[in-house]
Amino acid sequence: MNTNLISVKILACLLIICSTCGLSCRRKTPPADVNRPAPARPVPAPDTNQVAQKPTTTTKTGPNSVAVTINNVKITESEIDKMIEPQLAAMAKQGQNRPPEFTEQMKKLLRQQTLEQMIIERLINEKAKQANITFTDEDVSKQLEEIASSQRPPMSLEDFKKKMESLGQSFDEIKQQVRLGLTFQKIMEAEFADKIKVTENDAKQYYDQYQTRYSTPEQVKASHILIKPDTSDPNADPNQAKAMAKAKAEELLKQIKAGADFAELAKAKSDCPSASQGGDLGFFGRGKMVPAFEKAAFELQAGQVSDIVETDYGYHIIKVTDHKDASVTTFDQAKDDIIKQLTQRRHRELAAKYIESLKAGANIVYPPGKEPQPRTPPVRQTPPPRQTKPVEPKVTDVNNQQLL
Repeated sequence: MNTNLISVKILACLLIICSTCGLSCRRKTPPADVNRPAPARPVPAPDTNQVAQKPTTTTKTGPNSVAVTINNVKITESEIDKMIEPQLAAMAKQGQNRPPEFTEQMKKLLRQQTLEQMIIERLINEKAKQANITFTDEDVSKQLEEIASSQRPPMSLEDFKKKMESLGQSFDEIKQQVRLGLTFQKIMEAEFADKIKVTENDAKQYYDQYQTRYSTPEQVKASHILIKPDTSDPNADPNQAKAMAKAKAEELLKQIKAGADFAELAKAKSDCPSASQGGDLGFFGRGKMVPAFEKAAFELQAGQVSDIVETDYGYHIIKVTDHKDASVTTFDQAKDDIIKQLTQRRHRELAAKYIESLKAGANIVYPPGKEPQPRTPPVRQTPPPRQTKPVEPKVTDVNNQQLL
């Protein structure tokens, strides 16, 4: 399980309860480093156009200094430090060899994201207080159980708690975020109930516009054994190398016809990376393999083994293990999912606009020198140079995995 991915996915869900309302606070300009640790909380980019500033001659520093004032309520640097400390500790454990520049930039990024999130929390909680919206501990626990069970694989609440703590997340803070997500969902329902509903006609229009997405082409599932000619000796006769490879493939085919286990032979003899999976290539459609390989595979019935098939990569023995006819998902079959997706999209769009409206109507004051800065990608650690060799063309399966 990729811990960075699960952290991003779960924490995004915690803020806005994606499983129920589909909101996502997205950054406008994400950092380019895809391997960076997950932020403390996913948040939108600070909107510097909404920032009101008060001129002053000095700016206090230190843990008790003010980071921002929202509607006359102050957020201090120590409050931010408390929020990002567990995340920084988890980062330190995972990236001991990262350069100091990377760590410092990540710290600045986490601070900026966390501060922005605290602003949003403050504004949402103010709105909830005005509307007298509250949720019980039981409500929060029930939502946490739903989030835990929706993970892959599903988790118990206790396992979910352990996983989050291992990623540097405070479970008390997670509970707070769940409560905030439920609160925000309630606010959205009150504000936009008439604009969120998606009709069956809306779903039908979407289905007609993107009908190709609901069509599945004919597919086969196949395994193969590849024998490549040995070209390691530049002085060797290439025709002789091909003849030897073909003879080896023919001998393996005889063994298969005599009852030898195809998968075991593939593991032991195949020159394809799929050998470790017993030659299994998974399902693939037309246009995913080189023509000769594709033609042979689609002519076989499930359970049948091909004769020797020659391609530019060498000699193949192909075994088809399953077959799927072309099919179309009808509108009635897809309708519920389409309505769900379109509803979530509307939630996201309306939520983003609503958060911006809350910020626009608030008095947000940053001390001089602490205004939000444009985000820059953390410095990547340059790996040591390594020898390379020319890349040969690759046959790929439907998931773009190298086969040959």
